[in-house]
This record gives sequence, structure tokens and C-alpha cells, in this order.
Amino acid sequence: MSIARQKTDGTRSRSPRKRSQAKRVSEPVISFSELDGIRYLHFGSPWVQGAMDIEHPDELVLSYIQDMMAWLLFLEPPARVLQLGLGAAALTKFTHRHCPDTATTVVEISQQLPWVARQWFGLPPEDDRLMLVQGDAADFVGDPANREGFGVIQVDLYDEEAAGPVHDGSRFYRSCYRSLAEPGIMVVNLFGRHASFARSEERIRAIFPQVLLLDPQDEGNLVLLALKGPPLQVSRRQLLARARVLEEDYGLPARKWARAVADQLGLGR
Repeated sequence: MSIARQKTDGTRSRSPRKRSQAKRVSEPVISFSELDGIRYLHFGSPWVQGAMDIEHPDELVLSYIQDMMAWLLFLEPPARVLQLGLGAAALTKFTHRHCPDTATTVVEISQQLPWVARQWFGLPPEDDRLMLVQGDAADFVGDPANREGFGVIQVDLYDEEAAGPVHDGSRFYRSCYRSLAEPGIMVVNLFGRHASFARSEERIRAIFPQVLLLDPQDEGNLVLLALKGPPLQVSRRQLLARARVLEEDYGLPARKWARAVADQLGLGR
């Protein structure tokens, strides 16, 4: 499950509450709102858990969700991507459409959210490039069978209370590291203004050899990229050239990412 730190007003519909029999998971009260052509996903509160442009359902609406694709600055789409937390399926749909040679595995603990994502947010059916796993993200990455299985891991794990990430321990991040191929990148949605941020960043930096931060969004979300593999060897010019390609091919704000990364790496102009 995912969250953006913003609220909406609009007409809402609700889905009933039910429980997972597999792990006795308390299912959130899922509701929706629509405003100015955007459909929003909520978990029983005004906080936004995902969004979709009704006219353009495959576009990435939320700024932090766009930032979750910043791994494209450094990697070509890998053979396998792991997404921890489904939300409104924006990342899933984007990868499925724009990365035809990539297979995506989505781990979502809620039993009802995949159905909601299909009915209301255009999640495509499972096929040889898309697999949904109902289960706990920490259990999945902790399974030795998934060691070095993914080129990219996207982590967006928040519940309806939004009181910091659901999984935020060193053991979890170490399992993510082990589940990455080399080179590989873990991308994490964090709350830059939340008390949990410094703790999260410290734990990730203790495990990954290189960590980069994108600029925080107005709503407070801040995306962190943790790299597995040798240190980056890149110039500012190369980053900006790559960013221009990404903007043309994917319509993503890649030059903003490139400038943020170049500044952190101390790359000359």
C-alpha cells in the first residue's frame, strides 16, 4: 500500500471492509474521490493512496510516483522489477506499458486491493509480464528463493495511519539488498518531514554503498535511491543527456532528477 501526503475533497464511494484469511490482515476501508478529472484512492481517510487521470489512465499523476521511476537515469529496464505495495497500480501500469521486456512482480498484503485496482484504476490482468503476490513484503524479500532476482525494487509501503513506513527495519532493507541483482537499485518513498525519515535514511545508508535523494515534493514525499554495485562513474553532461532521452521517451521530469543527483555527487557544470 502506498501514500502521498496530500488530501482531496470530492465525491466518494466505499468498498466494504473484509479480512484476509491467510494472515488475518485487517483490510483497510477503501474509498475513492474524484476531482478535476482525477480519481483518488483512500484508505478510510482523506490521505491519498494513489491517483489516476481518468482521461489518460496510464500517465503518472502524482509527482512522487513519477520520482519512483528515477532509476531509469542509471539502468535500462531490467528483466525483472519488484514492486512492494500496489496502491492505485500507477507504477505497475506504467512499467507494463513502457517496458515491454520487463516482467513485474507486485507484492500486496491486501486481498481486496488488486480487485479494486482492476475495477477502478485499470490494472491489467496478470500475464507472463505481470504477477501479483498476496502476501507480506518482508516475507517475500526475506525468502532466499528471491535472492538477486530483481534489477529494481520499488518500495511504497504505508497503511491508512501513515505513521511512517510499514516496514522500516534494517533486516527488511538488508533483505531488499539481497534480493537485488548487481547492479541494481532500490527506490523508496519516504516522508521527508516525518520523524521516521532520518532513521530510515540511516538504516539504508548502513546497508547500501551509495544512496541518493531526490528533491522533496510539496506534499512532503521524498524518494530515495539506494544503489547496489560499483560507485557511479558519470558526468553531469552524461546525466543530462540521459535525462533528455527519458523526457522524450517517457514524459518524465528527468532533468530535475539529473540536476539533483549531479549536485549530490559534486559533479561540475
